[in-house]
Amino acid sequence: MKLYYAPGTCALACWIALEWAGAKHEVEQADPRSESYRKINPLGMVPALDIGGSRPMTQADAILQYIAERYPDSDLGADTGLEARFEFNEIMSFLTGDFHPAFWPYFAPQRFTTDETEESLEAARTASYARVERVLDHLDNTIGRTGHVYRSKRTVADAYAFVMTRWSTNFPKSWREFPHLSHFMDSMHEDNVVTSVLARSQA
Repeated sequence: MKLYYAPGTCALACWIALEWAGAKHEVEQADPRSESYRKINPLGMVPALDIGGSRPMTQADAILQYIAERYPDSDLGADTGLEARFEFNEIMSFLTGDFHPAFWPYFAPQRFTTDETEESLEAARTASYARVERVLDHLDNTIGRTGHVYRSKRTVADAYAFVMTRWSTNFPKSWREFPHLSHFMDSMHEDNVVTSVLARSQA
């Protein structure tokens, strides 16, 4: 099992989840823009997880849920029951469909304007601040006093939320301004697996 990642991306969530699950795996840093990586994932996006199938698995949300289901003893997924699974899927969909895209204008402002002047690009970046604040506030309320993103236990959703929340560190209103989210992030930064992955991903 090989995970392809790039530093600072949501692929690190999959790496953390693999470690939490005790999965036997290796990791390889990829250049998503390279022709060699496009042969692995034609979309040129990380993560990708090669388990020896006909093609590598892609999409962080799907890979994270695969890890949780493949290693059930690690209890990194939803609780049993239809509503419990819905709640978990709802959170993962929020992280994929609302949380992640809120940062796109900041990291790739050229996608949101046909005017490539620096003033226009900066306006697109600035426009992201309000949307990021909104999703951070929602995540803060979701965590509440539980200390976790899903119910009161560690799941792959914690890893996913953690990696992306870090992107707001230098925003005008970062994760540090939200009490429940701040506590969650501090706890994650104290996790030995998390600190190890962060260190190794930058090596």
